[in-house]
Amino acid sequence: MPPTTTLQSMSWRYAVKKYDTEKKLTSEQLNLAKESLRLSPSSTGVEAWKFIHVTNPETRAKLREAAYGQSPITDASDLFILAPHKTIDGAFVDTKMNDIATLREMPVENLKGYSDMLNGVIAAHGENLSHWLAHQVYIALGVAIANLAANQIDATPMEGFDSQKFDEILGLSELGLHAQVILAIGFRADDDQHATLPKYRRDAKDIFIER
Repeated sequence: MPPTTTLQSMSWRYAVKKYDTEKKLTSEQLNLAKESLRLSPSSTGVEAWKFIHVTNPETRAKLREAAYGQSPITDASDLFILAPHKTIDGAFVDTKMNDIATLREMPVENLKGYSDMLNGVIAAHGENLSHWLAHQVYIALGVAIANLAANQIDATPMEGFDSQKFDEILGLSELGLHAQVILAIGFRADDDQHATLPKYRRDAKDIFIER
């Protein structure tokens, strides 16, 4: 059986090291990237995140310095910083419940079970809440990368950066946010040698375990 379109696109993609600085996303492609992030699932549907679309060239230059000079920060068409909330509380849950109730035109009291569950999850994580929240952005990261690849748009996930400096440059701390991971989006340069290298992934027999 031939591979599906999804598998073909995942085989096509790689973490681009050199971007074509002249090739930019169209408005439709940019909207695709944003909606891929926005529509991503999250554990318990918490969505305790913000996605910072960095468009100011001077800001991107500063971020590049704080990312040890990595060129995708400035050279990719678009740059997003995936930033989870450092913490959330009952007020966060109440706002979410009210938004859902308004959208679905239902009494907010009908969502008490969901509200109690989410508040219980928050309480159960205790001091580890920030770690749980940080993990959520990686779901959005994976969904976005796969969807972009399916549309022949390149993307590079990046964790090699000084997160404290990113928080300072972007003013995230005062918003209760923390820079967790970077997503550079654009189109590979014709002379990016990594584009022609055979794609390496560990063999299935070395990954999957049957029980």
